[in-house]
Amino acid sequence: MATHFPSLQLDAHAPEPLWRQLYVQLNDMLTTGSLREGTNLPPEREMAEVLGVSRSTVKRSYDQLRQDKRLSGRGRAGSVVSKPPPPAEPPPPRLRTFGDDLTQPGHFTGVKLLRCEVASDRHIASIFQRPSNAQFLHVVRVRESDNLPVVRELAWYDLARAPGMALWDGMGSAYERLREQHAVMAARAEQTVEAVLSSSAESEVFGFQVPQPCLLFKRLTYTDTDGLIEYIEGTFRGDAYAYRMALKA
Repeated sequence: MATHFPSLQLDAHAPEPLWRQLYVQLNDMLTTGSLREGTNLPPEREMAEVLGVSRSTVKRSYDQLRQDKRLSGRGRAGSVVSKPPPPAEPPPPRLRTFGDDLTQPGHFTGVKLLRCEVASDRHIASIFQRPSNAQFLHVVRVRESDNLPVVRELAWYDLARAPGMALWDGMGSAYERLREQHAVMAARAEQTVEAVLSSSAESEVFGFQVPQPCLLFKRLTYTDTDGLIEYIEGTFRGDAYAYRMALKA
């Protein structure tokens, strides 16, 4: 049966141990699909005889493949190639403030507070699924990078879940304030991005003479008990925002 693997070549003079050489070559065959699910590898003794190595060398290679979930079963019939494990899903992006996205080495980030007040808004109340007269802390800020206004940020915080937010001055991190002052944890968020033209208020902040392309981020932030604590809209000027990410083939 081991004669079905003529491509296996081990070099006793190579710096890499023989078991490791065999492991790497078999693992490559499993990865490329040369060895498919359900295929039997030869028993350890038979593979050792064909390759001219000790049985313990083959056993160590097979054991490592079993530990990697690439093989299952063992015995006279040999080991069976397992179904490839599903690809690992990348972890979700960390919950960041818009200020985090602007902070880069060598770039000064400033914040201008335009509004910080307790208010009622029927539309916002419907987003939070609160009565139309429910009260929220409404914060409007402009974030700057290198003294250039980059983001106009409108945020609402549910005072029914965090009443103490009514005393916040609107500066610093809302997430830190919620956590440290009110023991409310921002655990997850749902965010959408859409292309828009700047509104009159946004054009005024950004210094546009006519409406210009922008990116509108809308975020719903939930606590660790799944209660909606924050709704935020951040409008990024399109001529000063670039999204970069590293991709692997």
